[in-house]
Amino acid sequence: MPEDGFQRCEKQGIAYYTCRALDQVPGLSHAFSTRHGGVSPLPDKALNLSRVSWDSPQNVEENRRRFFSALALRPETLATLCQIHSSEFHIINGAPHQWNPGTPGDALITRSPGLALAVQLADCFPILAADPVTRAIACVHAGWRGTLGGILPNTLSGMVQHFGCDPLRLLVAIGPGIRSCCMEVGEELAPAFKQACPGISRPHPANLGKYLLDLPQALKLQAAAAGIPEKSVFDLGMCTRCRSDEFFSYRAEGAHAGRMMAVISWVLGDGC
Repeated sequence: MPEDGFQRCEKQGIAYYTCRALDQVPGLSHAFSTRHGGVSPLPDKALNLSRVSWDSPQNVEENRRRFFSALALRPETLATLCQIHSSEFHIINGAPHQWNPGTPGDALITRSPGLALAVQLADCFPILAADPVTRAIACVHAGWRGTLGGILPNTLSGMVQHFGCDPLRLLVAIGPGIRSCCMEVGEELAPAFKQACPGISRPHPANLGKYLLDLPQALKLQAAAAGIPEKSVFDLGMCTRCRSDEFFSYRAEGAHAGRMMAVISWVLGDGC
């Protein structure tokens, strides 16, 4: 079950999660999708939102239409990235049609109304951030490489530097991803994480030479170091691999995994 800071919603047959703190910001729409309510196979009625090899472009477009309709958004406002597990963010100042979705990077920032920032996931963590005063928003994709590289603190710093956001005002929501119960890595990564984020890795209790990483804890530590109050960071608390009935998980499903989306947008007509 999600933590109290989140709720599971279902509209028009589409299931998704929202962060209650972001729900309370006037004019802000956001969601973390699940695997339910679409038209894709593997299994039937899957809400795959990315152009994976086993699904058709027509299915993906219909799934996106359904997901965005449930959020009262338009698919043509979508802005995505070519995600490369980096520490690079981009700022969008223009209209949706001016953005190239093939741009490499792992986070987007904007203040433009009517622009839906999104990342695509199947175990990596989505993070949404918003400043209710400056109306800057961000959408971040963080796997272990991005977390180690500092994609979240880089993005938060970008919001402060480019839009004058106050870290004390920022709201940060961490969505579903693979958690320490299932995030197994080899011993070659443990030293890097011990140095960058002490305390977030531990030896695997059953697999000698393997370690378990607590990526959401690393993200919380990075948010705190960026000046975000602990009370302003919200964690859904759900593991994609443990809950592959609810979410897509590459580690659980391999090449047959679909992709979810995390999306955030200022809605036109709500003070924008």
